[in-house]
Amino acid sequence: MLEMEGKGFVVASVGKESGYIPYTAYSARKSYIEKNPDIIQGFTNAVYKGMLWVESHSAEEVAKSIQPHFPDANLDILISVVERYRSIGAWAPNPVLTKDGLDRLQEVMMEAGELDKPVEYDSIVITKFAEKAMESIK
Repeated sequence: MLEMEGKGFVVASVGKESGYIPYTAYSARKSYIEKNPDIIQGFTNAVYKGMLWVESHSAEEVAKSIQPHFPDANLDILISVVERYRSIGAWAPNPVLTKDGLDRLQEVMMEAGELDKPVEYDSIVITKFAEKAMESIK
């Protein structure tokens, strides 16, 4: 709002400077995943469809779709936010959580005091659902 009113401006983007961080990641117990692979796949497919929709629609269309969740925000501000997120590559290109992305996320969590030590990628990440979503949804 300050930027749009001409009273301030962005001097730096934490998102741009930090590199890609998967700030949205989903988790489930291994036992749940094993017992409910269809639910996990359906959820992953839905997330990926949403990602594709955001990628293929204008900033205005995306802003209008999220506006009900930000009732106090002006549409022009939301459009600007969507454009800025796109310009810095804040949104992931696909639903696969990479090792590099997990490492950055864990680094942030450790710096915030929310994680004592990093966890090995292969012990907590399953990519087969995301990979299947990308194969089946185009």
